[in-house]
Amino acid sequence: MNHPEERVNALDIRGLRLHLPGAARPVLDGVDLTVAPGETVALVGESGSGKSLTSRSALGLLPPGATTGGSVLVDGEDVLTMGPDRLRALRTGRAAMVFQDPRAAVNPLRRIGDFLTEGVRRTGVLGKADADRRAAELLDAVGLGPELLRRYPGQLSGGMLQRVMIAGALMGDPVLLLADEPTTALDVTSQAEVIALLGQLRERFGTGLLFVTHDLGLAAAISDRVHVMYAGRIVESGPAEALFERPRHPYTAALLAATPRLDARPGRLAAIDGQPPDLRQDLTGCAFAARCPYATGLCHEEAPGPWPVACHHPLEGNPADD
Repeated sequence: MNHPEERVNALDIRGLRLHLPGAARPVLDGVDLTVAPGETVALVGESGSGKSLTSRSALGLLPPGATTGGSVLVDGEDVLTMGPDRLRALRTGRAAMVFQDPRAAVNPLRRIGDFLTEGVRRTGVLGKADADRRAAELLDAVGLGPELLRRYPGQLSGGMLQRVMIAGALMGDPVLLLADEPTTALDVTSQAEVIALLGQLRERFGTGLLFVTHDLGLAAAISDRVHVMYAGRIVESGPAEALFERPRHPYTAALLAATPRLDARPGRLAAIDGQPPDLRQDLTGCAFAARCPYATGLCHEEAPGPWPVACHHPLEGNPADD
């Protein structure tokens, strides 16, 4: 009897733990996350929650002195066990990242065409003629013309340059695209264009997309599923629409309450009291307990179980209470 082959996820993170020198606790503490081919998964949370470190682990871009546990599988292969040669091949082929500031990611003295083709030519993935052809095709896919190949970064607007970054990330035909706050440096109009473009390219190329952001509105607009991170842990996960309509973790609810809305009542935005826990101090119990209005003695003494909602007292009237 023949069995259908099991589909390999674009990204499969299992029990990822990451320690840094001088930290009293893990910066990432048991992260589990998957991105299927053609799926968009958003990773949201405050600054310092571990979002960017989680995404960068998929390329082996870890801080100096970091020690890790668990596994980070890209297209079925563990990045954490790769040597330098395999990592270089991974970064120009199966996985690629679009960073926050496009101008910080390019050499202003080199033409756009050189930026797009250098990686695949240097690794021998494509010859010069094929690389130039691929670059022109991808510029067309992101709504730009081939004449940009001869231009310099300073001749492009921020929105155009971020489109170039996306084209560059697709040069190696990756199975996984990592977008780390890709609209932060852009104006509102360019943000909307880039978000729409990422969605179109995901459907066209079947690439899995991990979208890192602190903007819950963007996460809702682009993602199929959402993971909410706090203090290096995923505290809630679920389909985007359901999670935003009925948040179960108090932290998720607090983030949503602090998000500006056109239909909100006049007055000050809601804020989350207190500060995230200091990495130099160990944690006992729930990491959010000191800032949570629902915390009890149990929350301060015992860490809650794993997602889809890591909370001893999930909000009332939701499936976690059943």
